[in-house]
Amino acid sequence: MDRDILRQIAGKYETPSYVFHIDELKKRIAMIREILGGKASLCYAMKANPFLVKPLKDVVDKYEVCSPGEFGICETCQIPMERIVLSGVYKEEKDIAHAMCNYRDKGTYTIESASHLELLERCACKEGIRIRTLIRVTSGNQFGMDEAEICRIIERRNDYSHVNIIGLQHYSGTQKKKLAKIKKELEHLDELITMLKESYGYEAEELEYGPGFYVPYFSTDEEADDEAMLKEFAGFLSELRFQGKITLEMGRYLAAYCGCYLTAIVDQKENMGQKYCIVDGGIHHLTYFGQAMAMKRPHYRQYHEEEGRYEEVSVDKEQKGIKQEDFSQKDVTEWNVCGSLCTVNDVIVKNLPLQQAKIGDILVFERTGAYSVTEGMYLFLSRDLPQVLFYSKSEGIKVARRRRSTDEINCIEAEQ
Repeated sequence: MDRDILRQIAGKYETPSYVFHIDELKKRIAMIREILGGKASLCYAMKANPFLVKPLKDVVDKYEVCSPGEFGICETCQIPMERIVLSGVYKEEKDIAHAMCNYRDKGTYTIESASHLELLERCACKEGIRIRTLIRVTSGNQFGMDEAEICRIIERRNDYSHVNIIGLQHYSGTQKKKLAKIKKELEHLDELITMLKESYGYEAEELEYGPGFYVPYFSTDEEADDEAMLKEFAGFLSELRFQGKITLEMGRYLAAYCGCYLTAIVDQKENMGQKYCIVDGGIHHLTYFGQAMAMKRPHYRQYHEEEGRYEEVSVDKEQKGIKQEDFSQKDVTEWNVCGSLCTVNDVIVKNLPLQQAKIGDILVFERTGAYSVTEGMYLFLSRDLPQVLFYSKSEGIKVARRRRSTDEINCIEAEQ
């Protein structure tokens, strides 16, 4: 994110806060689309960051929705039902009934089990409609079904007159560094679709696939060549025998780079030879996939305030080879950055190089556009929810959610 934008935010808005750069998000999606060249449509897995649902309204093709709450967010943002894939391992009848009663046969539903199929058939029958569904193929966990069960359902598909099984859905995990694994999964799905056609006369129309592309979160991670990777992946898609519609379900890979998390240093101390910076945020707000006991160093920036103006100072972002003995020459000292929670686990990062760190400095942790805004343990200690900011060139900085207290959630309701 541009340093001038962050400087403006640091000087005007309170911390802790998230800021999501909407232009960068849209630019990234445009790059992905251009390289894929129309070989696949894009489905945003909104669990990665539900705040981005509305900004992406004219940018992605579909939304993966996995809970009644997520469905409610889509309704609030006026996302058309035909652009929703209603997924999730647990579906309640009242929620399915609500969707079908209000939106009829629009949208797509995933089938996670035989009982899911029965539920969808029952609800659709009650409304007198025929709905579109995708069977989820398990990757060896609690999600979806194995191939033997899928074959039994496909063989009996005509028994479900209100459910149109249009294809398969598969997602096996995130942060896949090797394209070979992704290629192997695609080839296996291609073989499964071919087998279903040859054995049961079933012609799949659509394949929804979550590739789980890699996002490098830490300074020691090898940076990803996204363009080269996507070009190779597009080649995989061209080699498939399946000629129907392919939809790529992605969340982290789309959203991660557009976000930053800002938190201020509020106290400093030295205990038993270890330097500590206490910040007003913490691990309840900041979650990186693969973080291990705060030992990995995320991408970050440091801002000093001088005479009412915040400026970025040079820290270790690109200087991975700095030795301990060189820190004093560069006015850089290692600090353990700890949050505001009353638990020894609230350590964001250990031994973080900071330049002349002082109370009031703002630390900016980058690549937080996915998951951090919802994945933290927000209700612990009843601390406030941080504010959420959007930035775009056309609209400037906007408050998407103001800071909110959580104490009312964590206490009994007042007597009437």
